[in-house]
Amino acid sequence: MNKPLLSAAALLLFASTPALAVEPFTANYQASYMGLNGTGKMTLESQGNDRWKYTLSIGSGAIKLDQSTVFEDHDGEWRPLSGTDSSLLLIKKTDKKATYDWDKGVATWSGDVKPERAGPVKLQAGDVDALLLNLELARDVQAGEPLDYRMVDDGRVKSMTYKVAGKDEITIGGKTHTATKVSNRDGNKETIAWVVDGIPVPARILQRKDGKDEIDLRIQSVQ
Repeated sequence: MNKPLLSAAALLLFASTPALAVEPFTANYQASYMGLNGTGKMTLESQGNDRWKYTLSIGSGAIKLDQSTVFEDHDGEWRPLSGTDSSLLLIKKTDKKATYDWDKGVATWSGDVKPERAGPVKLQAGDVDALLLNLELARDVQAGEPLDYRMVDDGRVKSMTYKVAGKDEITIGGKTHTATKVSNRDGNKETIAWVVDGIPVPARILQRKDGKDEIDLRIQSVQ
């Protein structure tokens, strides 16, 4: 909504235990945005003190999308602390920043946001933002956990439930792997993700609107 070298299994194996280990990674993707081909990259880096920075970058000619989330591993619960979202679409540029203040129990947004989207929005335990949802989804599918989420993002709250839609074959670095396909539909928008055991992020993420593909990320390698 990730490359040949499948040492991913050694990277991060999610278990169904309450406290799950977090490990840094770099995942490279083949990206398609609005029909334009480019590249994508997801990274997870330690910030110390059980804090992590998760980033997604997509580049395709005059289109550039960059998102990041700093989150903390709070006794096995991953909760967002701050986030950035910037995009350059031809000549239009936007920059947004999110702050998740768990002491005050609210989330707020600043930058290129409408007044009604600035917040504050009340936080609840288990809340995720749109980017962190990728990690949560990959973890929960592999652990066999319920795929129900409360997403607090862009000044709004959305309840999201992903449903398992079967198994598919995914090719990564010339090797075929079995992936669990899950999907979520929200009005005219649909997000489909393919999760492969041993890989910390979805092997493929497809976002569709009005039945047409908008963003398609297909993993090429993980290290």
